[in-house]
Amino acid sequence: QVQLGESGGGLVQAGDSLRLSCGASGPTFSISRYNMGWFRQAPGKERAFVGIVSGDGSTTFYTDSVKGRFTISRDVPKNIVYLQMNNLRPDDTAVYSCAAHRSIAKLTAASADAYWGQGTQVTVSS
Repeated sequence: QVQLGESGGGLVQAGDSLRLSCGASGPTFSISRYNMGWFRQAPGKERAFVGIVSGDGSTTFYTDSVKGRFTISRDVPKNIVYLQMNNLRPDDTAVYSCAAHRSIAKLTAASADAYWGQGTQVTVSS
């Protein structure tokens, strides 16, 4: 049973920073063998892709609106993936979730057969 759990959300002001964590657990699960992604869902909107790190750690890519502000990193021994968010804006307000899938294409598409966490709320006030 694979479980993903996010933490680190909160209420901040525009321009502030937050670091979200996604902890992964499971008998044989390792983030080194899965592509890990971050997604967000704002009120009244569809879930949206934020960024991804590949299983081997060689590749990261982000949606345009967060490029230069958000960074994904990971601690493989601890099975944790981070989302560092800088210069936050009110339109970054959303529930942020992490997901895992062996296929980057399916992960990017927010496939239903990915492993998903429950999400953590990020609220950015102006």
